[in-house]
Amino acid sequence: MTDISPGVFKSRSRGNWIRLRTLILLRWWAIAGQISALVVAQRLYDLNLEIGLCYLVVGVSVISNLVATFIYPENKRLSERETLLVVLFDMLQLGLMLYLTGGLNNPFSILIVGPVTVSASAISSRSTVFLGLTAILIVSVLAKFHLPLRTDMGFVLRMPHIFLFGNWAAIVIAVVFLGVYSRWIVSEMDAMSNALQATQMALAREQKLTDLGGVVAAAAHELGTPLATIKLASSELAEELEEHEDLRDDALLIREQADRCRDILRSMGRAGKDDLHLRKAPLTAVLEEAAEPHLDRGKTIHFDHGHDSGAIDTQPTIYRRPEIIHGLRNLVQNAVDFAAENVWIESGWNDKTLTLRIMDDGRGYSTHVLGRIGEPFMRRRSIGADPRRPEYEGMGLGLFIAKTLLERSGATLSFANGSDATDPGRNPAHHIGAVVEVIWPRKQIEAENPESRLPTGQNQPFSA
Repeated sequence: MTDISPGVFKSRSRGNWIRLRTLILLRWWAIAGQISALVVAQRLYDLNLEIGLCYLVVGVSVISNLVATFIYPENKRLSERETLLVVLFDMLQLGLMLYLTGGLNNPFSILIVGPVTVSASAISSRSTVFLGLTAILIVSVLAKFHLPLRTDMGFVLRMPHIFLFGNWAAIVIAVVFLGVYSRWIVSEMDAMSNALQATQMALAREQKLTDLGGVVAAAAHELGTPLATIKLASSELAEELEEHEDLRDDALLIREQADRCRDILRSMGRAGKDDLHLRKAPLTAVLEEAAEPHLDRGKTIHFDHGHDSGAIDTQPTIYRRPEIIHGLRNLVQNAVDFAAENVWIESGWNDKTLTLRIMDDGRGYSTHVLGRIGEPFMRRRSIGADPRRPEYEGMGLGLFIAKTLLERSGATLSFANGSDATDPGRNPAHHIGAVVEVIWPRKQIEAENPESRLPTGQNQPFSA
């Protein structure tokens, strides 16, 4: 099994992902928009603004951009705190501009929502909450304190109080809603990205193990004949050297070491079986190989091959893919983790499909998570901790990895409980715990063909 440390995925140093250059470019766009708005308000609509103070506030943003551009390198990436300070500066600058141009009477006041949305997508929840509260405080102050919008004729442009309150309420709701909405979406994307990364790591490890098993199996196949020749020659020498005790012992030692080499190669190549099984194997062999690491973990695993499917010799030969092996192994591990004493693995087939069921006599899945099984980073299968497994602490990636890998091979997975999984008086010998059913279209996974029954012959050398 792949040991994926939770620390790899718990870190949320997202601030280090953002380049200073990106925020500088966004600020240039904001500066251009503010200058355009000031020019249009003064020249086209004849508004009497504190134009000097307005350009002074814009000038502060220009100076900060120029300083950041010339002092820091283009590839500078901001830390969490630096990103927070940059976004907070932009929010305060915008709030000051709104104070000089009518407060919430200014239709551009809705732009105060922008920095909160950016922070929800870029930095931590704590920083986002701080910026959201700051934005709400700014619009609350602007609703009461601001310089009025006046025309050259001296008329004051302002909303009725009910519309002003409505504008304030709309901005506050937008800050809360868009902040939470953006945060949830980004968190969901992060969780899925981390889980898919873990899946790729697990699949890469299984692929390496499969390749290694293939190399060892091929080596065992190629070295089998020379080792047999060495053993035969050493046996004959031992018989002919009965009168020379020292030489006879050396010949017997050579024969023993040849047997030892054969056993070592056979043990190392066990996962590879033989050359024919490197790429394809009978369904039962693949299932038993997937369950093998969990046979000695204190739970009894029962195999029922060909369940309601006829004779075992009619079983299909399937592709022995790393994603199938690892996905099934994760399902078996999950069943063994939560089983009381027994795990059942049933396989069946017909002309169109291959069906696999993995069942246990544990507590089953809790009803509130049954519909969410397969989502990444779900920590527990049952409500609360399992008293039989008080030490269990998982990341919730096992079922996600299994589901993702098996679906990649064309399988359809379904999760359910036995009819009386939560009944305290149940019979533990019955299949009433968690049930996982995996169904493949037979034509998509089956590897049986007339050529597969022919001798494999001599191994071909690996090509670069």
